[in-house]
Amino acid sequence: MAFTLPDLPYAHDALASKGMSAETMEFHHDLHHNAYVTNGNAAIAGTDWDGKSLEEIIVGTYDASLVAQNGIFNNISQLWNHNQFWEMMGPDESKMPGTLEAALVENFGSVADFKTSFSAAGAGQFGSGWCWLVKNADGSLAVTKTENGVNPLCFGQTALLGCDVWEHSYYIDFRNKRPVYLSNFVENLVNWENVASRM
Repeated sequence: MAFTLPDLPYAHDALASKGMSAETMEFHHDLHHNAYVTNGNAAIAGTDWDGKSLEEIIVGTYDASLVAQNGIFNNISQLWNHNQFWEMMGPDESKMPGTLEAALVENFGSVADFKTSFSAAGAGQFGSGWCWLVKNADGSLAVTKTENGVNPLCFGQTALLGCDVWEHSYYIDFRNKRPVYLSNFVENLVNWENVASRM
C-alpha cells in the first residue's frame, strides 16, 4: 500500500504567532513533505521494500559507509522525519512533564543546558540535516545531529525530539538566522507532552 501525506495536526497558520508562518507550512508540508511521499512511493514501487513499514525501509536501506544515501532511503527517511516533526510541535502552551524534566536534568545538568546543547547541535550541522534528542538503548538521553535525512532509527535510538535544519524549514521566517530559528523552536514551538510520550 502506498504511503500518503498525513494531515497537519493543526491549521497551517496555527504556529504563526510562535514564529512559523502559514507560508512556511504551506511550502514545507504541502510541497516538500509531499514530494518525499511521492518520490518515496515511486522509488519503492516494484522492489522488495514495497509493502514494508517506513521504519523497516529506513533501517534496511541505510548504509553507514555512505554520506550520500540511496534514493529510497533519502525519501522514505525524510517522509518519516517529517511525520514526527509536525507532531513534536504544537500551537498550545506546552508544560514540560516532570518525568521529562527530571530526565533532562539527570542527563544534561539542567533543562537550560539541554536547550543550549540541542540548539548548538542544529546550528553546527553543516549543510542540511537534523538535530535530535534521542534515547539510547541503555536508557540514557543524548543530543545528536545527522546529515541530510539520516535519523536516530539508523543507530538503534529512539527519537524524542527532532528539529529540521534544512533551509526550507526556516528561510521564509528567519532567513539565514538558523541559530535564532533553533532558539525559537525550543522556547516556543515544542510540544513537550509529545516528547515525553516518546520516552
